[in-house]
This record gives sequence, structure tokens and C-alpha cells, in this order.
Amino acid sequence: MRQKWTLLTVLLLAATAGFAWTPEEQLKVKGVGDVRVSPDGRRVVFTVTEQVMETEKSERRTHIWLARADGSDSFQLTRGEKSCTNPRWSPDGKWIAFTSERSDKNNIWLIRADGGEAEQLTDLKSGLGSFRWSNSGRWIAFTAPSDMSEEDEKKEKEKRDWKVLDTDFKFHRLWTLALEKDAEGKRTPRQLTLQHFHVGGEFDWSPNDWKIAFEHTLTPRVNDWPKYDVSEIEVASGIVRPLTNSEAAEFSPLYSPDGRWIAYIASDIPPTWASDERVHVIPAAGGVPRTLAETFDRRPSLVGWTADSNALIVQESRGTSPALYRLPLNGAPVTLYTPQEGTFSAVSLNRGRNMLGFVAQTNMTAPEAFVAPVQSPTPVQVSRANADLPQLPLGRTEVIRWNGPDELEIEGLLTYPVEYQEGRRYPLLLVIHGGPTGVFRQFFIASSTGYPLATFATRGYAILRPNPRGSSGYGKDFRYANYGDWGGGDYQDLMAGVDHVIALGVADPDRMGVMGWSYGGYMTSWIITQTKRFKAASVGAGITNLFSMTGTSDIPGFIPDYFGGEAWDRTEAYLKHSAMFHMKGVSTPTLIQHGERDERVPLSQGLELYNALVRQGVPTRMVVYPRTPHGPREPKFLQHLMQDNLDWFDKYLKGSP
Repeated sequence: MRQKWTLLTVLLLAATAGFAWTPEEQLKVKGVGDVRVSPDGRRVVFTVTEQVMETEKSERRTHIWLARADGSDSFQLTRGEKSCTNPRWSPDGKWIAFTSERSDKNNIWLIRADGGEAEQLTDLKSGLGSFRWSNSGRWIAFTAPSDMSEEDEKKEKEKRDWKVLDTDFKFHRLWTLALEKDAEGKRTPRQLTLQHFHVGGEFDWSPNDWKIAFEHTLTPRVNDWPKYDVSEIEVASGIVRPLTNSEAAEFSPLYSPDGRWIAYIASDIPPTWASDERVHVIPAAGGVPRTLAETFDRRPSLVGWTADSNALIVQESRGTSPALYRLPLNGAPVTLYTPQEGTFSAVSLNRGRNMLGFVAQTNMTAPEAFVAPVQSPTPVQVSRANADLPQLPLGRTEVIRWNGPDELEIEGLLTYPVEYQEGRRYPLLLVIHGGPTGVFRQFFIASSTGYPLATFATRGYAILRPNPRGSSGYGKDFRYANYGDWGGGDYQDLMAGVDHVIALGVADPDRMGVMGWSYGGYMTSWIITQTKRFKAASVGAGITNLFSMTGTSDIPGFIPDYFGGEAWDRTEAYLKHSAMFHMKGVSTPTLIQHGERDERVPLSQGLELYNALVRQGVPTRMVVYPRTPHGPREPKFLQHLMQDNLDWFDKYLKGSP
């Protein structure tokens, strides 16, 4: 009897034979980052990250590579069991400083740009935050907390190390380190800031190395970001001079090359979590800050000053692809670079201010390091980190648009199943991003995220990733359009997108699933209380109860900002928009995935949903990942998380385990 081979059978056999995407194959995609061009523009360093899953190991290992700016002569600069990250060129281009935990804690190391043995520069027991070379190359400044005192170590050994909340903060201080050794042959860090405030990760040396401008806030608490200010410290005397003094959050200071200006980012007043921000400049000699022209999304990040000190280069989201702008001191921003397809990230400007470095990828091509001249950005690929990936079939991805409520245009990414046939309907997976100010960009769909898009497409699924109201990249009004209305207009945007894909003839309305992480998990838990049109759901680290979320999260100001007040003042709104108060009658089979050490969306949020579903007899599975914060980091956990999602949706949308 002739055996009938269906497309699904062929794809499943191909997957088992290594000819199609699987979670295991997706974990082979290497991460590329921190692209830094040398001061003379001739060489470039970048990092390559791979997943290590040996018998007793489950970790991400990163090392530094070096290549010529034309992409030739690429070689691995650092090696070993410990990751090496954050490569930074010395001003003369002869040395590369980087951070590594080779000495158990994160410290600064130094290696010659032409290779050799690395030398440890700092020996901090507490680890460090970020660091910067001085312009002369004689010093390195860095942020780090003070090492644990002998008394604290004694308390820990004697089991007397209880903690009182919001006391004894481990403030990050600003330090300097001379590259030249002292008379005893040592390099001893010098603490600059003594005040009780927390120095953030962004700071900058003045062109003459006499001063450092830095950002700081009241405490290391994440919730204190609205209190960020910018100050300047004299390196020799340690005298601190405030540069900003407003009710806005002010951060990311950068000196102009001529030393006349200090640029920084300032939020709206009062600061809001959806981030309405503008670039400001203030005279370095003192004076009144000036606001530069607004950018499209009003959420810019500073890349650096142009060589003539007349403009700044800024990066910003714009739909599913970002953009680089030249923002002059006088006048409107001018688009400097936006890709024809795909996306880019990790943009840096070299010390010569003539070359950009960044990571680029598309829906169909894996991430790699690129460089481009500032004057005419034509990217040149300099890495081949993913050149050995197998050429496995990928589902085609395209940008689609539809109208939500009030005729608001919504954009999203639709990935078709591998071997898609027009006129045939496929099971649809709705994937919702976090934030809510996140945005789906055109990244490589085979990258290793919790939701394995390439494998889903291989298994015959269509995938919709919408950017509903509240997302970044579509302007301030769009980003703030879900304030006080989670589960309202954004929910309707999502459902309108699903209806659009059904109307296109792609989606089977009787075989649909929904998933999302963080705010995406909120929306997923909300959706199963509002409709039964989805046959299965997966909630990752989802906000399910606005009351308890506010009282247990490390960002207790987040929900009150979005809903216009505290829970005791806005009780009705908190009740109305929390999935937990609409759980009666929910019947959608739901997978819940949560990190045990999640401080952003605590584990209790997932447990509340789990118990509510189980007590109603809903098919439910909850997986708790030990040691895991708000997102999975360990590769073995990530592989399990991906496979669990695949199995869950196969079971309920295809009837197969």
C-alpha cells in the first residue's frame, strides 16, 4: 500500500534529521554585540556570545574578536572559561580594556590590540559597573560599590546578616585608576564621589580630562530612576557641581569635542514610565540648558557628537526598524541612516568620530557586526560569527498593517509557515511583546528567544507579532495611548490584527494560540478572560493582578503611573483591568512560565493565575525556573522553555503531543 507523505510529516522527519529548525538548532545562533571601531577607523572589536550546555554547565559565554574595518583578518582576541565583555579601545589604539570575571568578580583587564596575555587592572571584590578611558589614555574611570567591610563579612559568617529594607544601600561610586603604576608597582583606585547617591552607568570625561560629567540618583533602587540628575566633578579636587536642577529625570551626559557643551537626555515633568524625552545641551562653563528639536518618537538615545561639535548623532525606534539621526544644535533632525530591511542595534561612534559600529540582522539573516562611515553610512560586514549556521528553511516575514479602534493604524510582523501555500489556512500564534513600550523589530526569527519563531514556522504555524498602542517607534501619542486603559484599546488592536490575518486567508480561526512575556503575559492572561477564541495560551512572567503587583515589584511606581494613582485611590481601575478579577469561567488551557527570583514581576503573579485556573478545572501547567530573574538566562532553561511552548501548542492546536 502506498504511504501518503504530508507536508507536516516531511517537516517533522526533516527536523529529526537536522534539516529544519528546532530549539536545539536555534540555540546555535550566536549573539554579536559591542561593536567598537578603533580611533583611526582601521580596526574593529566586537563580542560573540554562544550557549554552553555541557553536563554541569548551562551558561552564555562571550569573547572578544578583532578584525580589520574591511572585514578581513578576523580573529578571536580572548579565550578561556570566563566571559570577556565590554571591549574599549585606548585613545592611541594600542590597547583594549575589557571586563571579565576571571578573578571571580567582574574586573577590568587590559590586552594589547595585536594580542597576547591580558593583565588584570582592578581587583574589586564587589565587582564593577561601567568604565571609560580618559582622553589622554592615562586613566580609566569606573563605577563600583565599596568592597564589603570586615564587619559585614563577620556578620555574614556569624549568620547575623539580616537586612532592613531601604537601608545600607550599596551605592555605586565613581573611581579613577591610573594606568601608570606607583612606586610600589601597584595601581590603586581612587574614589572620587563620597556623597550618598548612586552613580549610574553613563558618564563622560571632559576633553582635557580635568572633569567628569556623570548621572546619579538617590539610591540603587530601580524605582528611583525619575530622580536622575547630572553633575560634574573635578577630578583633582573631588568637588561636585550640579549641572541640572529640574523635576525631570536627566541622564547620559556627553561633552562636545570642543568642550563647550554637555549634552544629555531629559524626561518630561513629572517623569513618566512611557518616557517622553528630549535632547538638551548646557554650556560646560555654566548657564541655562537648551532643548534641541524633538525627534520622531521623542525617545532618543545619544550615540555621540559629530567632530565639528555642531550636532549629535542619536538613535531611535521607528516602526519595525530603527533610525539614526543627525540632530544639530540649531534646526530639525536629519535622517542619517535607516536600513532598507531588518534592524540594527548596539550603535557606537569611534573616538575619531568618523566611523560607526553596530550589529545588523534581518528576518532571514543572523546578526553580525558592521561598520559604516559617518558621512555616508554604507554598512560593511566585519564578522562571520554565524557563517557556519546550516541553511535551514525559514518562514517568510512581512510587515502588515490594519486599523484598530478609532481608525488608528497598527503595524505588525506576519511570519508565514515554511512552504506556505496560498489559499490554505494555517494555525495562528499571536505573540505579544513586553513593555508595554517594547516593539517588535525585524530581527532574525531563528534567534534563541523563549518563543522559537523559526521552529513554529517549520511546524506549520503562522505567527503574528503586533505593535499595538503603547509600543515604541510610532510617536509619543501612540506610546501613551494605553495609559489607564490596559486591556482596552490595546486588546482591540490585537484582536483586529488577528481578524486581519484571518481575512487575508492565512489563519484558521478554529486553531489559534496566544503567548507573551511580562506585559505580553499580562495581555495573554487578560485575553483568556475576555474571549474563548484561542485554543491555548502561554503566560510568561505575566502581570495578572495590578494590586499585588504594585505591592511586591521592585518598581512600585510603574502601575500607579499608568493608572493615574495608587491602588487605594484608583481601586475601581485596578479591579477593572486586572485579569485576576475576571477569572470566573475561564476555560483556555494555559501554560505558565516564571522565574523563581523575578523581582520585576514576582513569582506570586504567576501563582495567582495558576491557582485560579486549577481551582476551576482548567488544563494548566506551571513551570518555575530556579535562579531566574525576569527573563531566562541559562541555556538549558531556555531550551526547555522553547520546547515546552512547542509541545503545548502542538497539543491543543494540532492534537499531537
